[in-house]
Amino acid sequence: MDGDYVIGGVFSIHYYMHTVKHNYTTMPEPLRCTGSIDARELRFSRAMVFAIEEINNSTQLLPGIKLGYQIHDSCASVPVAVHLAFQLANGLDPVFYTGDNCSQSGLVMAIVGESGSTPSISMSRILGSFNIPQVSHFATCACLSDKQQYPSFFRTIPSDQFQADALAKLVKHFGWTWIGAVRSDSDYGNNGMASFLDAAQKEGICVEYSVSFYRTHPRSRIQRVADVIRRSTAMVIVAFVANGDMRILLEELSHEPFPPRQWIGSESWVTDQDMLRFSFCDGAIGFAIQQSVIPGLREFLFDLSPTKVAASPLLTEFWEDEFNCRLGKSASIDKNVCDGTEEIQTLQSPYTDTSQLRVTNMVYKAVYAIAHAIHNAVCQDANSTTQCDKITRIESKQVQTQLKKVHFSQNGYDVSFDANGDPVAKYELVNWQKSESGSIELVTVGHYDASLPVGQEFRINKNLTWVEGGTQVPVSVCSDSCSPGTRKVLQKGKPICCYDCIPCPEGEISNATDSPDCFPCPKEFWPNAERDTCFPKPVEFLSFDEVLGIILAAFSVGGACLAIITAAVFFHHKTSPIVRANNSELSFLLLFSLTLCFLCSLTFIGAPSEWSCKLRHTAFGITFVLCISCVLGKTIVVLMAFKATLPGSNVMKWFGPPQQRLTVVSFTFIQVLICTIWLVVSPPFPMKNLTVYKKRIILECALGSAIGFWAVLGYIGLLAAFCLVLAVLARKLPDNFNEAKLITFSMLIFCAVWITFIPAYVSSPGKFTVAVEIFAILASSFGLILCIFAPKCFIILFKPEKNTKKHLMNKNQS
Repeated sequence: MDGDYVIGGVFSIHYYMHTVKHNYTTMPEPLRCTGSIDARELRFSRAMVFAIEEINNSTQLLPGIKLGYQIHDSCASVPVAVHLAFQLANGLDPVFYTGDNCSQSGLVMAIVGESGSTPSISMSRILGSFNIPQVSHFATCACLSDKQQYPSFFRTIPSDQFQADALAKLVKHFGWTWIGAVRSDSDYGNNGMASFLDAAQKEGICVEYSVSFYRTHPRSRIQRVADVIRRSTAMVIVAFVANGDMRILLEELSHEPFPPRQWIGSESWVTDQDMLRFSFCDGAIGFAIQQSVIPGLREFLFDLSPTKVAASPLLTEFWEDEFNCRLGKSASIDKNVCDGTEEIQTLQSPYTDTSQLRVTNMVYKAVYAIAHAIHNAVCQDANSTTQCDKITRIESKQVQTQLKKVHFSQNGYDVSFDANGDPVAKYELVNWQKSESGSIELVTVGHYDASLPVGQEFRINKNLTWVEGGTQVPVSVCSDSCSPGTRKVLQKGKPICCYDCIPCPEGEISNATDSPDCFPCPKEFWPNAERDTCFPKPVEFLSFDEVLGIILAAFSVGGACLAIITAAVFFHHKTSPIVRANNSELSFLLLFSLTLCFLCSLTFIGAPSEWSCKLRHTAFGITFVLCISCVLGKTIVVLMAFKATLPGSNVMKWFGPPQQRLTVVSFTFIQVLICTIWLVVSPPFPMKNLTVYKKRIILECALGSAIGFWAVLGYIGLLAAFCLVLAVLARKLPDNFNEAKLITFSMLIFCAVWITFIPAYVSSPGKFTVAVEIFAILASSFGLILCIFAPKCFIILFKPEKNTKKHLMNKNQS
């Protein structure tokens, strides 16, 4: 249709181009399309005509200006698209009228189209050189956003970069990490899939296979793609495929049954009503352009009279294919002549289906965007009236400049372009669901808005139907998730989504699913059996509540009671010869020190504290030195007593009771001094031992200064050894009751206990170290009290006839 300003339109109404074999002897045939008509593309072209007629009838937009159009079929092929680009850029021969009207039909101000990305790229490279703006309704390749290469390209449909990101987020949202990828071998498929795979890699998604094909490829190539899909283990297939290519693939897959697969589709095919006949794709999900309503379009599409149809070769072909008749021609073998009774309202065709206008609205908005750009270039708004100049010739470059600035709303839909010529990306999430009648229909289940903040772009507000009508999200992973307590170890030579789950090593945990590493628990914690949580280690010490602690405490108290009872017996018989003969003062002091020795072992039981750690070692050291000092004093007294019986000897006056007391005090004072220095320089302190056992903490007293500890023990050992030597020397002195023998036995036991204590103390783990020390204290204390005092108590209590001075002084009796 001619007009004051002409808009070009290029649509892929056919999907194949007739292949011509050149013989170079005749003029090549003109390019022509073959195959059946794509009814949806025909609807797009008719929507452009509807929009132009609507604008021509408008009093607000381009008043007094008539828009014309030239609409062409590109056959979805690059050669035809390039041919059309040159044809539209050159224009038709101008037509001159004798009247005042001067036609400018040769000037194409802008072009709507093309539907595919590859033809659009080819056209844009040519049209950009002439500054002719091109506004596509369906070319989504992200590469077209490059204004260096395509300066005059605009589009009303979002770039595939947004769709690729949205698809990757969708796959991640449902936990699919193992997918197959199918794409068209074209700019649309290759660029779209490249963007998707890049986004998917960032989301941690792995691709089992990535295959490509094109509808003009040999069937063997398409069969290979179908075989890859059949043999794959990935449950989910992401298909970035043009609808014409997808139809070929699904037809090939429908020939043989294959395992159920969850299809994730790009906008190109997932909203194509013609695809819904492939029932094995039930449950497919994908992103779609938002649904819209174009008032009056349905009536316009149905308004096809035989006269209008006959005036257009495309409409004629569509009419004849749909009604299986021949229009205005003689009948053929397989078709009758159309008799005029055909009613387009009865057709079930994508052309007549206006229930979900999506891409059609993109065509509608593209026409209006061009109209607004022309309006801004030729019209002036003044005093609430609009004056348009249709005489002044404008250049297409002016329209291109104005297109960058357009911002308007049509039918409630905003139209504007960013610096790359792209609109704001908004999608609907659609799902193929079976209706009650058994047919598959498109259901909108969510939305995606790229303009929203990160993490809020994507939302689902309805239940989805999955493959084979399932209600549970299908699982598509190479390896099952690693539970907490394990870590992922990649399988050699396979993608990162294929891994083995290895239990965490001892002492380490992982508390998240699919953890790549295990991490150690803090020092005072230990993993549970599942190795997914750190629990505080149980604290262990020799307690009064446990059996070993109770037994040792009982022996300690029992030993103290035994010493007190012995002292009571001696006190009651203090005037008896046997008590008086054995230096009663040192005996009582020895029994007192033994009582303290027994009781000091109680400080070793219970949770260590600062005071108990300091007390236990110093009290033990001092009481034992007091004890050994008393034994040493008694031994010296025995030796001196026999020396004093020699004629002329007055040795006893040098070792009387004052000297004995001074000896005990002196020896004990040295130990007190050692302990004081130890406590001042580096005293014992409570500590948590984390090294003996991995799974529990030992509460113990650290020695502080090991030198101080061994100095205390060494001093006790030195006194004990000195006492043993003296006792051995005195053991054969003649007497009916020689105490030196008893001291010798007691010191032998004492030294044996403490000599064996050292290796046992060093090698005992944990609380048993304390138990060994208590055992040594009790054993040596019992050895002293039993060896020294038991025979005397036995005579006092059970053999009183031997408790006489005569018996004690009788040297001839055994």
